[in-house]
Amino acid sequence: MNRTVNGRGGLRRLGALICAGALLGGLTLWAGAAETVDVNLRPDVTICIDGVEREFYNAGGQAVYPIQRQGTTYLPVRAIGELMGKNVDWNQNTLTVTLSGRRTAAPVKGTPNPDARHEVVEAELRPDFTVVVDGTVRTFANEQGTTVYPLLYNGSTYLPVRAIGELMGKRASWDSRTRTVALDGRNEVTDADTFSGTGTKPPAASPSPASAGQALTLDEAKLAALNNAGLTTNQVTWTKHKLDWENGRQVYELEFCTSTGVAYSYELDAATGAVLEKDYDTGRSGTRGGTVIGDARAREIALSQVPGASDPHIIKVELDRDDGEYEVEIRYQTREYDLEIDAVTGAILQYEEEPIR
Repeated sequence: MNRTVNGRGGLRRLGALICAGALLGGLTLWAGAAETVDVNLRPDVTICIDGVEREFYNAGGQAVYPIQRQGTTYLPVRAIGELMGKNVDWNQNTLTVTLSGRRTAAPVKGTPNPDARHEVVEAELRPDFTVVVDGTVRTFANEQGTTVYPLLYNGSTYLPVRAIGELMGKRASWDSRTRTVALDGRNEVTDADTFSGTGTKPPAASPSPASAGQALTLDEAKLAALNNAGLTTNQVTWTKHKLDWENGRQVYELEFCTSTGVAYSYELDAATGAVLEKDYDTGRSGTRGGTVIGDARAREIALSQVPGASDPHIIKVELDRDDGEYEVEIRYQTREYDLEIDAVTGAILQYEEEPIR
């Protein structure tokens, strides 16, 4: 259902004539004619960027969701600007959205709307909007080469996923079975005299720091966590991987487990790969019965996990006889370490590491 926004009868007739001309002579829609159109609000569609599921919020912190029109999925421009690390400006006088420079605004945090559902809503098709990226006016087309225009819904400007992919240098794909839109892909070497090798180039032994403001890829973050844990890819099963914002910086939240039942949880700085928080749990309770290893041995075991720390840095050693565990807390430099150690075998049952807050 399409209805012209301008209510003047003359402009309605002019719009009809232009549309008729477009059918007959291949004319494009007049750039000043905004239209109200029906679209599908799709909170049930998942958006994955480089393998990481993403959620979007407007400047006020309200959740914003993908919308679909005529088989095309649209995403909010301002939220995408955050992912690109660019400032997003709206000029009401010229009806221009500008993405430019290195982002200075803090990322917006919000909460998903539990009541959001798939429904038909009204949006405005806005061929009169201009999109400028780093000083260049951009126009967009669908796979058939037909020009597509921004949509305006509930105060947010939306662009088609394919256009978003162009801006981010990524390839867009749609999985109808899982209702997932994926944007992925990195630059590849195409300029060489010969090309050898048949597989994907493996990641480096350890990821190098990314440039300021640029996140590591998911694969690099995973590798950093595995290196820290002393494990390899074929030894673990991944249960969570998410790129998020915390205290003004991007972080990777990663969780995986081994075949022996040890569960690991990591929080990494997405720009450098540094471990911010670490936790692992063997899933076993303390052993009851047998000879207790004693406080001194529990201290030695705990300190072996914190290079550089010594006995004065231990702030707690406590035997929980009911669980058969020693609980040990260490504070060293800027970090706090909490360990649970089997009181009989000396095995580390749980380990947590985080900054002192």
